[in-house]
Amino acid sequence: MRTILPLNDQWFYLPEYVEREVSAGIDASRYEPIQLPHTNVELPYNYFDDKAFQFISTYKRELNIPADAKGKRVYVDFEGVMTYAQVFLNGLKAGEHKGGYTPFSVELTELAEYGGPNVLTVIVDSTERDDIPPFGAVIDYLTYGGIYREVQLRIVEPVHLGTVFVQTPEPLAANKAVRVVVELEGISDQQDDLTVALQLLDGASVKAETGLEAVTAAEVTLELKELGGLQLWDIDDPKLYEAKLTLLRSGEELDQVTVCFGFREAEFQPDGFYLNGRKIKLLGLNRHQSYPYVGYAMPKRAQRRDADVLKEELGLNMVRTSHYPQSRHFLDRCDEIGLLVFEEIPGWQHIGGEAWKEQAVRDVEDMIIRDRNHPSIVIWGVRINESQDDHDLYTRTNELARKLDPTRATGGVRYIVGSELLEDVYTINDFVHDGGHKKYLAKEIRNFDTYDDTEGVDGETTGLRQPSLVTKLDHPVPYLVTEYNGHMYPTKRFDQEERVMEHALRHTRVQNASYADEGIAGAIGWCAFDYNTHADFGSGDKICYHGVMDMFRLPKFAASVYRSQKNVEQEIVMEPVTYWSRGERNIGGIVPLVVFTNCDEVEFIYGHERKGVYRPNREKYPALPHPPVVIDELTGHWGMKWEDAVFIGYVDGQEVTRKYYSRNPVPTELRVAADDMVLEVGDWDVTRVVVDALDEYGNVLPFYADPVSVEVEGVGELIGPSSLSLIGGRIAFWIRTKGEAGQIRVKVSAPSRFGPQELSIHVQ
Repeated sequence: MRTILPLNDQWFYLPEYVEREVSAGIDASRYEPIQLPHTNVELPYNYFDDKAFQFISTYKRELNIPADAKGKRVYVDFEGVMTYAQVFLNGLKAGEHKGGYTPFSVELTELAEYGGPNVLTVIVDSTERDDIPPFGAVIDYLTYGGIYREVQLRIVEPVHLGTVFVQTPEPLAANKAVRVVVELEGISDQQDDLTVALQLLDGASVKAETGLEAVTAAEVTLELKELGGLQLWDIDDPKLYEAKLTLLRSGEELDQVTVCFGFREAEFQPDGFYLNGRKIKLLGLNRHQSYPYVGYAMPKRAQRRDADVLKEELGLNMVRTSHYPQSRHFLDRCDEIGLLVFEEIPGWQHIGGEAWKEQAVRDVEDMIIRDRNHPSIVIWGVRINESQDDHDLYTRTNELARKLDPTRATGGVRYIVGSELLEDVYTINDFVHDGGHKKYLAKEIRNFDTYDDTEGVDGETTGLRQPSLVTKLDHPVPYLVTEYNGHMYPTKRFDQEERVMEHALRHTRVQNASYADEGIAGAIGWCAFDYNTHADFGSGDKICYHGVMDMFRLPKFAASVYRSQKNVEQEIVMEPVTYWSRGERNIGGIVPLVVFTNCDEVEFIYGHERKGVYRPNREKYPALPHPPVVIDELTGHWGMKWEDAVFIGYVDGQEVTRKYYSRNPVPTELRVAADDMVLEVGDWDVTRVVVDALDEYGNVLPFYADPVSVEVEGVGELIGPSSLSLIGGRIAFWIRTKGEAGQIRVKVSAPSRFGPQELSIHVQ
């Protein structure tokens, strides 16, 4: 049977490349001990040289391969290394890999010393090489270096199970079927008496199983038919099953693999998207996989939590993995919670030469083979984001995708009006909405000369263009908006009130337009989280403030646009877009006062005066499931006494939530809360800690910027600096484990205003 050994601890790191180090041992006096995932350099939150991580580094680890592995095959599996990796064992080259976002395996069988120590060396080139996508021109995100995903040692028999593809033909039938195609590695003409068995598992129970299928070729297809009593995978009830494959020789087990999958039908039609025959409007955001300080190098818990933030906190039903394949842990969690995924290959506008194109085609293959069993993934992005048409290249990528996975649609994200459609879905970045201030502002900002500006645009009512004006086709086709807003209106969490309100309203208008047009399957906004970027983009401090949340996953007001579309059974949402101050807006006042809510009514009390009960504004936002409430009444002119306020939300005539605002807010509480109070030993684990400066009513003080200091003791350590300034009244940081059990004690001090706050996190 196969043996899997995690190789994420006991690594040694040198932030440089010296040729003689390849064949040398590990000099602990020169190398830094590290754990994986690992970033090649820890960066500041903002204001740094965007070339700081672009260098070649050396990773080493002692590797003890058991003596009884001799005669078997030994591999080291890498989940992701940025960007070009060369792998050596005992000074001899074992393999290499180009590309930072797809997994690869290197065989060590012939080079290994069995029963004794080996030295595994990985030389990591994190420069922006022009032969590897997405590089060759400028790109609007950073590709942080290092071995930033997990590594494992895999020991298998000479003949073993390879790639597995689980298909569910006719999933909507009462009696279902499973077809599994499995490749066998190491098989030869002399192999005989090999068989493969398939079991369908639901947790610990066996739902069905095949007889033993004789192996006659390197690819075996097994089927289970007439399966009753099985559930569909759906966004509201994401039921997962497992396909367990066993390879045997003369009845003796040689290898075993288990793959999660779900029964579901996902179709893009000209009139929208259908999941299991039910039409669903896709509501989504784009996700970059980056974090403050450590870039891409975050472990399983953080990756999974991002999926929870998108689905559970923001209420989305779709995410686009912009602009590259992302962590398997993130995708696993999307499967578990029912978050649909648009996954695409690495790239950003630029198409390189022939070697570059060949690598792009390999990226399609590697992405699909790794991820085609995820029921959450409903469309493959097989075109470089926002690139020009390239008939030959995109004919190849589409043909390859359909060959590797005939069950899913292909898309190719473009900005070009009338772009050649080779994919199944016309996917477009539509930045037409500018708030009604200037016609097709996107054309001028991004220098896109292919926007069709023959049609006038009313920014107050037009959030998206009609599909037919974009496709230039004489017939409707499946159509999905994959970006909007973003660079059109970058907004910081602590920006002036009118700006944060307009930022939120732009998301509102675009989503209203998406819901209003049956020819649009949905709209995926740019973007979920702020992200670090190159000097060519962003706000000059190496951050693009395009998210509805900041880099710490702390929400801006625009996040409430999405949250408020939830059903009230999921969460009661009532978020007035206000800092509640007379003089924050130009000229003073607070109107119009926008409240994002899924309540039926909102009562507004100013001081002791009941101003009225207000309903969602369906006149202006008729298509949204839950339009915002807009209060236009004046609460008093400049110079009058400012009063406290109360907002009360009602559902079916019953009060369900209440929020108070102070006319005279003062710092009252420093709240410190961790996402997780229990972490795990072994590979390093992580949790986020959020610090809030609150007023007397429990509201965040939006312009509070005093410093806090963080002290960590016990079996954990702080990621990033220990002295932090609150940003807009809030800040967050991550605490990581060291692989040991015990307690992590976290102390946050703000001596100027508050007493120290302490947390104890258990590692078990």
